Amino acid sequence: MHPARFFHRPHFYSTHLIFARSTGLKWIIGQDPYHGPGQAHGLCFSVQEGVPIPPSLVNIFKEIERDLSITQPLSGDLTRWAQQGVLLLNATLTVRAHQAGSHQGKGWERFTDAVIRYLVQQKKNLVFMLWGSYAQQKGAVIPTDQHLVLKTVHPSPLSAYRGFIGCGHFSAANTYLLQHNQSPVNW
Repeated sequence: MHPARFFHRPHFYSTHLIFARSTGLKWIIGQDPYHGPGQAHGLCFSVQEGVPIPPSLVNIFKEIERDLSITQPLSGDLTRWAQQGVLLLNATLTVRAHQAGSHQGKGWERFTDAVIRYLVQQKKNLVFMLWGSYAQQKGAVIPTDQHLVLKTVHPSPLSAYRGFIGCGHFSAANTYLLQHNQSPVNW
């Protein structure tokens, strides 16, 4: 497909550097990049500084505030999480403008499955946050006796109040990390 048909190209270089530096001990797996103007920038659920915070991310921040009493930030840029070793990986890495899920089944899933399989074999005591059925399908290859797998509904406005708000994943992740002599995340 011709690159001009894509609404927004991912910021591969910055994401690649964050991935290379990341310890990958904490994972949040999303479905596909945001598909609105200027939203996606290579980290799932994240938007660049100055871009309005999408509703799913607003709900993530609401849950962090409820769970950990941390005031919601003014920016939706989650680079600060990635710099602490949180791998913010979408199952598919591209999307057509205004068409959520448009690049599912085009090969990205095989790649992201391979990344997950490789790292769960190489490391122990990883934390995975799998929000929504699509992300939870990715968890099929994760041995739950060696890693913490936290599952709930997606944080979108359509489902957040059916289990995401109140899930306690952020405190649970930090508790697990501390129990395994790892640094907690400053969410």
